[in-house]
Formats: sequence, structure tokens, C-alpha cells
Amino acid sequence: MQLIIKKNPTDLAKAAADFIAKRIKDVLKKPGPNGQDRFTIALSGGSTPKALHELLAKSPYREQIPWAQLHVFWGDERYVPIDDEQSNAGMAYDTLLGHVYTPEDQIHVWRTELEPEAAAADYDRILHEYFGETGPSFDLVLLGMGDDGHTLSLFPGTEVVHEQTAWTKAYFLEQQNMYRLTLTAPIVNRASCVAFLVAGPKKAEPLKEVLEGTYNPDKYPSQEIKPTDGELVWIVDEKAAELLKK
Repeated sequence: MQLIIKKNPTDLAKAAADFIAKRIKDVLKKPGPNGQDRFTIALSGGSTPKALHELLAKSPYREQIPWAQLHVFWGDERYVPIDDEQSNAGMAYDTLLGHVYTPEDQIHVWRTELEPEAAAADYDRILHEYFGETGPSFDLVLLGMGDDGHTLSLFPGTEVVHEQTAWTKAYFLEQQNMYRLTLTAPIVNRASCVAFLVAGPKKAEPLKEVLEGTYNPDKYPSQEIKPTDGELVWIVDEKAAELLKK
């Protein structure tokens, strides 16, 4: 695991943008028969990713990153239309994808016009077409962490936290009175790299528990994300990191 601590959310977003741009460049320049002509990325929702998106949509990242070679997914989604203000995909179009060129057939939103279970099954089908049953999955998964230690739509006390087989799930989250659509740990943990972006004082206690506390994913689901053969990177600001061991 790599821990990167930055002074504030602005510096965090800059560090994340630099990390992403370099990661894309390094993966796409791999030579020989194992070289890649595409980069698969799973985006996240939330305020920290929003700031990151806005940065990536501007110079120099807009010119540095080969957007046409990206294949874009989302880690999770609220079961709302894409034009709803709660939609992760809608936010990404407003802040990033509407400002760069990535072919639409390489952008895979959760299809919330379908019934929840059908939307999850449709995403599962696409993921299997991309990644197959074995080997790495995404080149990069971007994640956030909530004040309660959740990530993706893996919330404390929900059965989906312990999913071992299915790659996608749709379920009704009682405390939000809505359906959530989410990737699960099995497919995320096959990623070549997972990067958490975490900022703010409300994240300090859960971050300490996730990184240094007893393993208890029912309370802190972010602990379930531990790539099997890939890299795990935490990019956090000083306020989120203030309780960590020095």
C-alpha cells in the first residue's frame, strides 16, 4: 500500500490528476505483444472526484491524456436518471466527459432506465466482455470513502460487503430509501490499481480504523478493497490523515 498525504483538497486533486495522467501514459506505452491500446478506468462520485474532474478537463491534462483511448466505467451509481443531480455519471459528464473527447461507445453508464436488477445484469455482461473470468480487470479504479467508512455502494451492515462471486449488485438501501447499483469487491480487487481519494476532518476517524484498526468490514467496508495482484494507493489530505500514526 502507498499512502500519499497532501496539505489540502486542492493539492490532493492536483496529486491525483498527476497520478492518473502518469498511470495512463505508463500503461499505454507498454511495448510488445502485451502492450495496450486502451485504458480502462472506473470513476467515482462525490465532492473530491468532482474537483479532480474539473482539473482533468483543463490544461495541461486535457491535452496530455489520450482521452480517445479511455474506456470509462463507474464504480457505483444511485438508481436515478442521468440528468438527476444525484447521478454520478451525470456529474462526470458535466465536469469532465463533456469537455474531452472519448467515444460514446467507450463510456459505460449504469442503465438506470432499466429495472435495478436488469441494470446490474447489463453492467455485469459488459464487464465480462471486457475482462473475462481471470486476470486483471480495470487499469485504474478511483474510489472515495464516506464518513461511515463505506466505499462504492458497500455500506456498513449490508450483505453486499461480503459478496464473493457476483461482480455487480443492485439492492435497496433502507437508510437512503433508494436503490443502489455497485461493483463488488471481487471485480475491484482484480484491478491493476485502486486509488482512494479522501479529504476532510470527518474522514479522519474512519481512515484511521480502515488503515490501522482491527479488520471489521461490516463497520468499515473500505477494508474489503485490497487488490489481489494490483497496487493500492491512498491519496489523502492532512485533515483526513491527522489521526494516523506518524
